[in-house]
Amino acid sequence: MSFVSAFNALPETPSGQGQSPSLARFARLLERLEPAELETLAAESAATTRRHFGKTMRLFAPLYLSNECVNNCQYCGFSRDNPILRTTLSVPQVVAEAAHLANLGFRHILLVAGEHPRFVSDGYLEDCTAAIREFIPQVALEVGPMETPEYARMVEAGCEGLVVYQETYDRETYKTLHTSGPKKNFDWRLECPERAYEGGFRRIGIGALFGLSDWKMDAFRLAAHLDYLMRKCWKASFTVAMPRMRPAAGEFQVKPEHTLSDADFVKLVCAFRVCFPQVGIVLSTREPAILRDALIPLGVTTMSAGSHTEPGGYTGQGNDDLHLTVKGRRVELDEKPEPCATAEGQFSIDDERTPAEVADLLRGQGFDPVWKDWDRGILQVS
Repeated sequence: MSFVSAFNALPETPSGQGQSPSLARFARLLERLEPAELETLAAESAATTRRHFGKTMRLFAPLYLSNECVNNCQYCGFSRDNPILRTTLSVPQVVAEAAHLANLGFRHILLVAGEHPRFVSDGYLEDCTAAIREFIPQVALEVGPMETPEYARMVEAGCEGLVVYQETYDRETYKTLHTSGPKKNFDWRLECPERAYEGGFRRIGIGALFGLSDWKMDAFRLAAHLDYLMRKCWKASFTVAMPRMRPAAGEFQVKPEHTLSDADFVKLVCAFRVCFPQVGIVLSTREPAILRDALIPLGVTTMSAGSHTEPGGYTGQGNDDLHLTVKGRRVELDEKPEPCATAEGQFSIDDERTPAEVADLLRGQGFDPVWKDWDRGILQVS
């Protein structure tokens, strides 16, 4: 039995009936709360975070390897049919990008790539991981779903974390948004965290992309997924993320009824914290600086900083190999691109502060920025 069976049995609307105590409370918190109730929730969330995580904040950076993709996803800048400039970094170019991030202080990097077997395979990902793990002790993946044996090889290569977002937990909306490519398979993606766990991953991140469907149902089902994984995959630690839509190539329009407001976003962060006290909560540079600053004391435990969402975004690696990809095949440009041309990013970020500025802001609020909380040497026997 996988989460697919549990998912299919969930109620059509957020409800705590028949659910675990954590999920039942989460469902109640999705209802409208009075201002005094929100203040109480925020205070409880802040106190719970301090009790379990202290005044620390893990910092990480995404490193985009490739913007090639075989999937057509209406909301994604990397979507197969978007006529964008594309590139895939070579392993030495990945090392150069990672070395730049290391010089900025990062020791936790998330390798991100579109899903295209011709350009990005587990062999390539293994080589990238092996090439940087000596100076980047925490390497995590956010790539297309794999089989369990492939995940086992990635763990052996040195990856210690996996991130996979369901995007939306609404089956019909998911079907409408994903028109071609392997990502069309809703259940295959839904089972991905369990396959990663079986393959040996012990840090697993899940999330939904808010703005694609009814936000309350996506939040409830995301919480149900987290609740299930914490019970079944109990040897792993989990993070949860609630990224919101940002502008990207393709001009996808968020419907007003699917918009997650700042106030409701803050409520979701607090609800996840008080209902799942030991789960990490991730906040990306998709969000504006003023909101990120306000959320620091309330429940967030991991933040990205100084992010780029295009391959080679930090040092310009790969910009000498820009091209188009049409129907899965590389197409050379008719004219040489402008010197300042870059590969297309997956989406635009909002908080453009440097990692040093974010770290200084954290210290100013009395928090310790944590660049590294793991090293393979911990497992070495003297």
